[in-house]
Amino acid sequence: MHKHTLLAAMLAAGLLTSAPVIAQSDVEQLRAEFEQKLKALQDQYESRLKEMEARVTRTETAAPPASPTTAPPAPQTNFNPEISLVLQGQYRHRKDIDERHIGGFMAGGHSHGSDRGLNVDHTELVFSANVDPYFRGFAVLAFVDEEVEVEEAWFQTLALGNGFAIKGGRFLSGVGYINEQHPHQWDFADQSLMYQVLFGEHFIQDGVQLKWVAPTETYLEFGVEGARGQNFPGSHDAGDRNGLGTWAAFAKIGGDVGDSHSWRAGLNYVMAKPRHRHAHLEDINDVESHVDFSGDSKTWIADFIWKWAPHRDPTQRNFKFQAEYFHRNEDGDLACEDNIAEGGACTGLVSAYRSRQSGWYAQTVYQFMPRWRVGYRYDRLDSGRVRFGLNPLEHEDFNPQRHSLMVDYSPSEYSRLRLQFARDKSMHDVTDNQLTLQYIHSLGSHAAHKF
Repeated sequence: MHKHTLLAAMLAAGLLTSAPVIAQSDVEQLRAEFEQKLKALQDQYESRLKEMEARVTRTETAAPPASPTTAPPAPQTNFNPEISLVLQGQYRHRKDIDERHIGGFMAGGHSHGSDRGLNVDHTELVFSANVDPYFRGFAVLAFVDEEVEVEEAWFQTLALGNGFAIKGGRFLSGVGYINEQHPHQWDFADQSLMYQVLFGEHFIQDGVQLKWVAPTETYLEFGVEGARGQNFPGSHDAGDRNGLGTWAAFAKIGGDVGDSHSWRAGLNYVMAKPRHRHAHLEDINDVESHVDFSGDSKTWIADFIWKWAPHRDPTQRNFKFQAEYFHRNEDGDLACEDNIAEGGACTGLVSAYRSRQSGWYAQTVYQFMPRWRVGYRYDRLDSGRVRFGLNPLEHEDFNPQRHSLMVDYSPSEYSRLRLQFARDKSMHDVTDNQLTLQYIHSLGSHAAHKF
């Protein structure tokens, strides 16, 4: 019994003394393996590093040494603007009338109107690009028959911050809604009667514009412009000055209604001081008279537009309603050139002139399926009250109006084909039923259009 107990105690003591020996051996074996693998990894990276250093040395040796007398290359400036060419042409069927005009109103400057039959209407060459991080440049050259004109050429600041931007050069004024749109953007083949009597086609400024967009959830935009004033309702002589011949101001407000509707409204003011602004009027003997107006021209314009597109996706269906109204006051002197030799009643007299005139248009355009749209526009003007003082001129008390109906098809975003019918009563005792077939094609990169 005692022998067995003694043997068990001896075996237990042996096991206890041998356990630390086994544990220490395992640790030493693991340490040896780790050090071996670490050394192999170091050798591998040192080899790769030496190989890369040798490759760099070979490259530097192969390159020709830099001459201390050679100047560093000049920095390169890349000219890579957005360039587009807009082609427009049409066939127009209308009456053969020698002296087309809008009854009761003085002529509103130049117009891109076209003759009867087949013709190239309005071609535009457009350039635009950022000059640097601080400025952007834009230019439009317009081609009409043998004439080429700089329609726009301006710069605009990009980095003023706080919603401010300055534009300088020649630009389409920000007054009204449709004024900033070029002809290829119009929803109809011609400009409204309202803009024709106001500006000839659109109001172009040679000057400076300051604009501010407020940092609010509701869209708020305010702008003011000062310019030479050589374009209607100003005049060429008015633009020959050191100061400003015209100035304009506008305020816009807009927003969204739900996820399918958006709107914008605006109030605008144009002040011009024309000198010797030339026009043709009839005198009391029904003889054409050459007249020159000098004075003040003040115009208020109100504009409104509403757009609808299901869930803001206009590709399938969309609807647009827009309308603009103007009221213009002109006060000054009117000179009537002597036309006695032609049987007229003017004797070269200069007398007071005063007019109060207004007008408006409203239009709707509906895209009822992809690529197809229909539209209707109604124009109406009021020749208002006109006083010629002592000059023997005849005021044509007449309210011009016109109905226009169009349908157009756009095979892609770069082309459009349009058919338009208009019943034009803008001249006294003349009803002109006009038919227009028009094409519009855009080649190249073109910036997105405004709202």
